[in-house]
Amino acid sequence: MKRILFIVVFFLILGPIAYYFLNDEGQPKPLPVINPIDVQQEMVDPEMLRIGKGHRVGAFRFKNQDGIWVTDADMKGKISVVEYFFTTCKSICPIMNTQMKRIQKKFANQADVRIFSFTVDPDTDNVAQMKRYASAHQAKAGQWHFLTGKKADLYGLARRSFFVLKPAEAQNLGDAGSDFIHTNNFVLVDKQLRIRGYYDGTNPKEVGLLQAHITQLLAEAP
Repeated sequence: MKRILFIVVFFLILGPIAYYFLNDEGQPKPLPVINPIDVQQEMVDPEMLRIGKGHRVGAFRFKNQDGIWVTDADMKGKISVVEYFFTTCKSICPIMNTQMKRIQKKFANQADVRIFSFTVDPDTDNVAQMKRYASAHQAKAGQWHFLTGKKADLYGLARRSFFVLKPAEAQNLGDAGSDFIHTNNFVLVDKQLRIRGYYDGTNPKEVGLLQAHITQLLAEAP
């Protein structure tokens, strides 16, 4: 009788433990790899609409707040969070960059996490202006890059690599006095330059999810 009772108790304890380790539901689901075909058509350059796989962030070269050239090579091999903003924005940008500070703080000691903040108003946001803004947000040199350059190149990258800009905005290159030219989205990019998610940068809960997904990508095999 004792032996039967022991066996019953053994399986009652061991069963759930075995289920946890053997069942895939105990593990986080892999993040999707997002291609042009997966996002709203109006956000994608028409030439890229049919791409269903293999999309990577394209080549770019912009100066950061320290006057240093930053390229797509600085993104390769890192987990990157991308945003488009402008320094004189008084509405969503301050909220977004308060949330971006959360990300920097959480991963301050993680060399494989980078933040790339591209301006949509390079006429105002020159290197000196970006330096002032970066300093005000305690941006860590080498980890959080505030990037400026030619407006056409900045907008082209938004349309062809990150899919965060509508066609009308890309055509007229926007009006820096209006918030319609940029997005509240943060874009998560993996070490292979693939897009893995979009998150509302004004929503603390979504930014919390983004942080969890960064941790998940860091744990993936390179």
